[in-house]
Amino acid sequence: MAAVAVTEPAKPLFGYRRFWAHRFGPAPFLPTTRAEMDDLGWDVCDVVIVTGDAYVDHPSFGMAIVGRLLEAQGFRVGILAQPDWRSADAFAALGPPALFWGVTGGNMDSMVNRYTSDRRPRSDDAYSPGAAGGLRPDRAAIVYAQRCREVAPEVPLVVGGIEGSLRRIAHFDYWSEKVRRSILVDSQADLLVYGNGERAIVEIAHRLAAGTPVDAIRDVRGTGFVTRAGALREGFTAIDSTTVDTPGPVTPPPDPYAMEPERAAAACATGASGEAVAGTPLVQLGKRRPTDRATSVVRLPSFEDVSRDRVLYAHASRTLHLESNPGNARALVQRHGDRDVWLNPPPIPLTTAEMDRLYELPYQRVPHPSYGGARIPAYEMIRFSVTILRGCFGGCSFCSITEHEGRIIQNRSEDSILREIGEVRDRTPGFTGIISDLGGPTANMWRLACKSRAIEAACRKPSCVFPDVCENMGTDHGPLVALYRKARALPGVKKVLIASGLRYDLAVRSPAYVRELAQHHTGGYLKIAPEHTEEGPLRHMMKPGIGTYARFKELFDRYSAEAGKEQYLIPYFIAAHPGTTDEDMLNLALWLKANKFRPDQVQAFLPSPMATATAMYHTGLNPLRSLKAREPVSTVKSLAQRRLHKAFLRYHDAENWPLLREALTRMGREDLIGNGKHHLVPRWQPQGTGRPGGRQASGLGPRASGRPREERPRAPRPGTALTQHTGLPPQPKMQTKSSKHGRKGR
Repeated sequence: MAAVAVTEPAKPLFGYRRFWAHRFGPAPFLPTTRAEMDDLGWDVCDVVIVTGDAYVDHPSFGMAIVGRLLEAQGFRVGILAQPDWRSADAFAALGPPALFWGVTGGNMDSMVNRYTSDRRPRSDDAYSPGAAGGLRPDRAAIVYAQRCREVAPEVPLVVGGIEGSLRRIAHFDYWSEKVRRSILVDSQADLLVYGNGERAIVEIAHRLAAGTPVDAIRDVRGTGFVTRAGALREGFTAIDSTTVDTPGPVTPPPDPYAMEPERAAAACATGASGEAVAGTPLVQLGKRRPTDRATSVVRLPSFEDVSRDRVLYAHASRTLHLESNPGNARALVQRHGDRDVWLNPPPIPLTTAEMDRLYELPYQRVPHPSYGGARIPAYEMIRFSVTILRGCFGGCSFCSITEHEGRIIQNRSEDSILREIGEVRDRTPGFTGIISDLGGPTANMWRLACKSRAIEAACRKPSCVFPDVCENMGTDHGPLVALYRKARALPGVKKVLIASGLRYDLAVRSPAYVRELAQHHTGGYLKIAPEHTEEGPLRHMMKPGIGTYARFKELFDRYSAEAGKEQYLIPYFIAAHPGTTDEDMLNLALWLKANKFRPDQVQAFLPSPMATATAMYHTGLNPLRSLKAREPVSTVKSLAQRRLHKAFLRYHDAENWPLLREALTRMGREDLIGNGKHHLVPRWQPQGTGRPGGRQASGLGPRASGRPREERPRAPRPGTALTQHTGLPPQPKMQTKSSKHGRKGR
């Protein structure tokens, strides 16, 4: 079955006739109290956005982008930021909205935000004033939705944000160790908005304002809804997902990920069909071949099936990722009991003109004044930075960018970016002339795209850079170099740093970019993410080999020396990722020691909902390959083994030495225990460290005194900060990147 690209034009984001309330004009801040509504002359809000984050009126925060966008469409938008969820009273503060509630857990999944990778509660929250913890509940979007229903059950409810994106189908939940239902079912929302939600939320608002019932809104891309089991939209034909990618032994089909010329447009494989849901016409390929992908829906295994069968769970995960390209993706449907969760295809990416207008709406660029100057760490991190792009075509299996933003890069124009730098310079309190970052999910994918729109629309590969950079992918960094030069030449701008995650496998294709980066945009240290050194973990991460890192380091060191600068790379690594063995972690520790790196903070793999690596963790299978192969994946699940893998990264910490000596003995590597330079850990133990029965010796118990805290993945994006043991001055604490409505460290 050949892929037929979905090419219908999207309605321009700013092409709607504005709602009548536009006459009120933009609000200084979107109101958070009834008194603020009164000051604006509003009797009611058209939309009330409920969020788990503090309200920062800045385009790095999802509630600000959606709120200001709806305001530009003429709607009156209020914000309930971190309302007290213990009763419904706080949710009635602005009164019921005239059109709909918009509910989001915040810039991060609330469970990732609240718990470490070892499931310990965090004491702080970077998205709260004063970094105060405990201001949002577990599974915030579900709890908020329930409270909104208590206040005004008749008002349509739309759930979204990254929490909605990552939980839109049945998904493994690391914190409860079970498969949970779609957030649509648990929240009882009328609609789900996933991915880049601007197009969908604007369309929904205008339809509701025109009097369309919410249960009649069924055709908006990037949305989902619940319907009666087996009830298809008119004109649609259901296709069993096992014909898209077969999980059982059948005649070998063509690999949907393959991109050989003769089947570059291959859309699916042939194979055995599963059992049909009553009342639903399923198509077995080879018997009937639907030709219109726009009216095809792929039926995934049901919630009940993926809950009890790990092969079917891995198959559903693989199928969802196959159907993620907005150019050829079909709708998905998954049964939950007597209901179906229906997901329309992903949204059409924003154009450059739309991105420009979106990021140049009248943001105040500061937190709401009600916080009284309290420090909000996530804002402090990004207040002097500028988003230049969205999306990432890297496809790392542990990262959630594909599930949320997609792999097609959405760019802002050079002029718009330079104008925002001017806004930062002129309006942001405390600006000293240093732009802290120009980036997004990645630093160096701006204006990079497939050389052929037709191939891009038909492609079903999960990554454009693994196992190597695709020959169809443009890698010219020239426009980005020109942008950097113009940015640092602006009056009042002393320096422009690059802090977003760098794809060094792309950067080495453009040595001129590495020179520009090293000589003008690095402040002594540059964070980079090889993630591991060993082939097994890297293959399951979909990351390039360590040799690519070495090539980048050679270029970076050469150009730094050429400029007379002493600069250092700060590599991140992940412990306990699926596909990682104890031997892999030992080899990584030996590499770290040989290169004189001493990690300061360590990060263990955190299985975020719906990520491919999470499917590996839960099922022990590799969904990057056809499930017919049933390729097993080693997983690290016990607390003791996870602690061991982190201990290998902190091989130099005396608290870890008893645990490492025990492991090395068990692995037959006693040759690495001793007091010489070639040994990993010494035989002696400093007094008062590594106590028997302590946390490191047993893998259990309270945190040892003086131990560094585990780094928080700001996006869901694991990483590790390192200090280089070469007599350098102490480094600032390194952290992974803030979400920024899609910003993530790479």
